[in-house]
Amino acid sequence: MHSFLEYLKSPELVVKVQEFFGIVYERNKLKKATSIANGTPGSSSPRNGSTKKGSMANGNSPSVTHATSTDKKIDDNDNAYRVTNYFWYVLFIVGTELGDEIFYATFIPFWFWNIDSAVGRRVVMVWSAIMYVGQSLKDVIRWPRPTYPAARLQKKWGLEYGMPSTHAMVAVAIPFSVLIYTYNRYIYSLPVGLAIALVWCTVICVSRVYLGMHSVLDIIAGLVLVILLMIPLIPLVDRLDNIIVTSRWSPLIVLTVSILLIVFYPDSGKWTPTRGDTALTVSVCAGIEIGAWLHYHLGEFQQPAQPPPYEIIWPSYSMLGLLLLRTVLGLCCIVASRAFAKSVSYAFVCFLLGRDKNELRQSENTLENKNKIIVELSYKLFTYGVIGFNTQYLLPSVFKLLNIADPIPGHWRDTPKSSGSQTLHLIQRTHKSYPHTHSIHHLVPRAGAPFLVCKNALSLFSSSQLTLSDTNGTVPI
Repeated sequence: MHSFLEYLKSPELVVKVQEFFGIVYERNKLKKATSIANGTPGSSSPRNGSTKKGSMANGNSPSVTHATSTDKKIDDNDNAYRVTNYFWYVLFIVGTELGDEIFYATFIPFWFWNIDSAVGRRVVMVWSAIMYVGQSLKDVIRWPRPTYPAARLQKKWGLEYGMPSTHAMVAVAIPFSVLIYTYNRYIYSLPVGLAIALVWCTVICVSRVYLGMHSVLDIIAGLVLVILLMIPLIPLVDRLDNIIVTSRWSPLIVLTVSILLIVFYPDSGKWTPTRGDTALTVSVCAGIEIGAWLHYHLGEFQQPAQPPPYEIIWPSYSMLGLLLLRTVLGLCCIVASRAFAKSVSYAFVCFLLGRDKNELRQSENTLENKNKIIVELSYKLFTYGVIGFNTQYLLPSVFKLLNIADPIPGHWRDTPKSSGSQTLHLIQRTHKSYPHTHSIHHLVPRAGAPFLVCKNALSLFSSSQLTLSDTNGTVPI
């Protein structure tokens, strides 16, 4: 068993996967060419000290400056390689970005503003919990990423440890939590949903080995770990979201727990960006939950016209236009708020510590540089908390004011205003459903609705009135 695990962990297996998908190592050709030239098989030094592909003097690997092939690339460890199949190369480069900050920064807001924020909050909470456990274990286990003879086709995340692969964990957590939380809420084909989730997961996992960033064992460990974590997380998150949204002191508890999770993050033994990335995921989740809490306590939740499941109706051109407008405007505001919040919070914390912000920003990243660690973590907790809050509360409110908000039934919460009073209360669902939360600010008139719309749930009468129709009559909003 030990030898089998070592094989799965070995960089040689990574090389086999890379070569299967069209990565050709130039060093192999060089070794064969120089061996023939010297008349000594296996020799790596040519007679004249140089080769066509590059200098091999003193046994060094070929330098990229001596390369004659325009396709030839070189990594940080002087591993010369060539990409021969650009389909796989592009697919895996795109696939690995599905676990990057850019994807999170676009996918999460898009889902909240255009599809279903009730599902979105639960998915974000699962994602944040999975990332925290995975990133923490990396710094506890401290297994390095694959090295020679495997080439790294990507430099990003190279400073982090490799075991387990959080890309593999997120590759399961996001698509399958979306699938689980939406299956009894919307009418769609489960086999199609499973197929999409499996393809999504497979592309991301293989991309990490293809790029030389993880061993096969890293991927397997990440997949096993995320499955074990999601079994209790899925029902726990469902209940925890309702508790956070409805409890009076939730913001204080959420902020305290978020800070404690980052303060007592495991020691990594060396500086890595892992702790900062974990602070990002925790703060985004906290900001989103606080935004939902504010919606609830301002009395902005309303019951959907009909209970789930909802039928999916594809949008018209005008609906797509409004969807695009919300997305572009919202993402521009997210970028602006990130830049402003980062600048203000970074300067403020530097002021409290009595340090010059420019000098501190340019200082070395080490565990001994405590001031820089405090500033980096503080600004990330604040900045990404603001982004989460804006995604859930502020920007949808702006969309309402601009009359471009999204009245999707899937967005409405089944915590309705009672017909006998204006108080809010929870409705207990059957085991095939669960409470869904979103604000009434999406219940504003506009021409049409986007992707997910319940048939006969909406009746648009004029530009100034929206009503919900059900078997009990019409309730004006």
